[in-house]
Amino acid sequence: MQKIPMTVEGAENLRQELDHLKKVERPRIVAAIAEARAHGDLKENAEYHAAREQQGFAEGRVQDIEGKLSHAQIIDITAIEEGDKVIFGCTVNIINLETDETVTYKIVGDDESDVKANKISYQSPIARALIGKEVGDEVVVKAPSGDIEYEVDDVKHL
Repeated sequence: MQKIPMTVEGAENLRQELDHLKKVERPRIVAAIAEARAHGDLKENAEYHAAREQQGFAEGRVQDIEGKLSHAQIIDITAIEEGDKVIFGCTVNIINLETDETVTYKIVGDDESDVKANKISYQSPIARALIGKEVGDEVVVKAPSGDIEYEVDDVKHL
């Protein structure tokens, strides 16, 4: 199986979610199932069916997270010598050449991406166009609205 790149922060967040699912959610769901069973007939017991559905969702998420962590290639960007090249995990400032608007993005793994927090997946069109470029390079991003030109302004390893 192919390794999945992930930042240290992203791996820690997944570990915390996994810990919460195993130590908090599992016992809560098991208690809800036990309580629903005590009510009697399981065929028409909506509480029982809802609890079983929650259990299935939680167990599926546990397996998903464990799979991702087992195939993760955790990259600590702070351990890499800082340079002018855009790489996975770095924070990059880009300037839209048409509007002079500056935007800052952190290039992260798929599970960590959050556009509202300016964290974009390394597989997004913007990140794919930026990776490998250096400060001062111009980049053309193919967007649904047309090509957008950016200039790489700054690269930081945060």
